[in-house]
Amino acid sequence: MFEDKMLVWQLRRGNREALRRIYEKYRDDMLRLAAGLAEERTSAEDAVHEVFMSFVESSRSFVLTGSLRGYLCTCVANKVRNMNRTRHRRHEEAIDESQPLSAGMRRPDQWIVETEDFRRLHKAISQLPYEQREVVMLRLHGEMKFKDIAALQQTPVKTTLSRYGYGIEKMRSIMNGEVTR
Repeated sequence: MFEDKMLVWQLRRGNREALRRIYEKYRDDMLRLAAGLAEERTSAEDAVHEVFMSFVESSRSFVLTGSLRGYLCTCVANKVRNMNRTRHRRHEEAIDESQPLSAGMRRPDQWIVETEDFRRLHKAISQLPYEQREVVMLRLHGEMKFKDIAALQQTPVKTTLSRYGYGIEKMRSIMNGEVTR
């Protein structure tokens, strides 16, 4: 926490090294979170980059009041949620020709090594209703507290806890092959 406050302080004064350190420190967590919530691989990557660009643009006036990881993960979740909504609106208006995450496209510079376990886990997460998926991803990858997730989703903490519990239970069932689509 102290390191984050120091990095934000340095960033506010134009220190590029501080920005690089923040990016390297939280990039992977944010990409995992975005990939779990986004419907397209490019959306996940775009969301993280857009969040960092907005963060840099507002850095002179930004004041860290809590966890930097929590703040950035909240921004990513909001950005992905908005991107998904926009995508759905466009999809309703015209046929969407974009490549979904589940298409198995691989690039040489792919940021995560896909193992069989990762594919099974990603498949299980993608089958959760969005609200449950968001809670699970924010809790596990964003390391956010349930009260913060509840505030983000504008729901009572008990609802957030229920979504998490149902999501984890459904993922266990899917991973064990007990639930079929």
